Amino acid sequence: MLTVVAMDQHKYHHPNSSHHKKRQSAYQREGDDGERGHYKSKHFKPSHHQQYHSGSNPVSSRGLSTRRELYERDFPVYKQPVEVGSFSLDSRRRFFNDARQLRYYVEPDKEPNFDLRDGYKDRFIKRDDSVKEKLDHILRWILANRSKLSSKSAENKSCALDVDFVTWRGHLTKLLTTPYEAREGWLLAVTRFRDTLYISEVETEAARRERENRTGRHEEMMYWGYKFEQYTCADTVHSSPDPGGVVNTNEAFCTVVQTRLADHRLLFSGEVDCRDKDPNAPGPPACYIELKTSAEICTPKQRSNFHRFKLLKWWAQSFLPGVPRVVAGFRDHDGVVVSVETFPISKISHLIKNEQNCWKPTVCMNFCCDFLSFVKQTVTEDDPSVVYLFSYEPHRDVTYSLHRDSQYSFLPQWYMEEITRSQDSHSQS
Repeated sequence: MLTVVAMDQHKYHHPNSSHHKKRQSAYQREGDDGERGHYKSKHFKPSHHQQYHSGSNPVSSRGLSTRRELYERDFPVYKQPVEVGSFSLDSRRRFFNDARQLRYYVEPDKEPNFDLRDGYKDRFIKRDDSVKEKLDHILRWILANRSKLSSKSAENKSCALDVDFVTWRGHLTKLLTTPYEAREGWLLAVTRFRDTLYISEVETEAARRERENRTGRHEEMMYWGYKFEQYTCADTVHSSPDPGGVVNTNEAFCTVVQTRLADHRLLFSGEVDCRDKDPNAPGPPACYIELKTSAEICTPKQRSNFHRFKLLKWWAQSFLPGVPRVVAGFRDHDGVVVSVETFPISKISHLIKNEQNCWKPTVCMNFCCDFLSFVKQTVTEDDPSVVYLFSYEPHRDVTYSLHRDSQYSFLPQWYMEEITRSQDSHSQS
């Protein structure tokens, strides 16, 4: 039997170390030029009156191309993500503007023998995933932390927040992986309100059918990932994991980060599994750790598939918020974790470079960047009752449709009223 992909166990590096500086350069590849916020693309120059032509240009009158070769250019400027806050969701999915749900990573033994099936039948409270929360939790965080986001620009009074886009990290992850996504489509609703663009996912019909028709085995395997977290996370720095407790998937700790991709200022939130408990670890998000489970790798074909599909999603999900490492539990067919490996995000691109026709980080980031430019240019009406629905089906262009006063509207009244009230009072003072 072949062993699992060999990786050196990643010890954490101090922010001033050479490793940290190399990792930082992956985010801000173009140095001081990037600070000016100008992104020159040979394929797409945003303009409200641009004429589109098909061919080498990703954008046409039909939509945005997803052909990979159009995005094989220099890696775009991506500023080091900065955590501007965090929030917690409790066992009843209630929002708290604090870090009460943050957990601490406890490194397991080399041969852990974790039974991921344990507790599935009797110690599992599953979140109702038919309830669509949209952006509501992020919006609650924004209202509680307005002072961190108010527009500093005197001339930009129309912009309530000092960002171009507000969304979930998971929505951006889908964009990064789109040029390589051959099975699942997506729908992203976008609305412009007070000069900020809000992006919220809409469940596709195919995804709804899949959710409503999952097999018992599929449901149990979804639990396994949460159970692995329970084996490796403690509630406090000095406590130990409690695998005998209840797994409640309503609970979550989320980071909120600000960054910039080319000239797109982003504010997004994503769930964080745990943090390094070492008191000398760097500050967030560099102290955070993503936990994953995967089937153990026994053949060269399985290793190739792991590199081409799993590592793409793991890289995209963690690179976006600046989470530096993924800890993976490799399990057998019966759901028993037999080994644990650490994957530094900065080394994943080296790990895949010998794979034929494999994914490229630069294609992922350039597609995301061009999509955001496409959205900026398309979503012109500043009206939350107007929603532009962007649609992707595998091997097709990204297209969009416009909807007024429809079921796709997603910004809640309580959020719009508070933003309007506070911005109006601010402009009068």
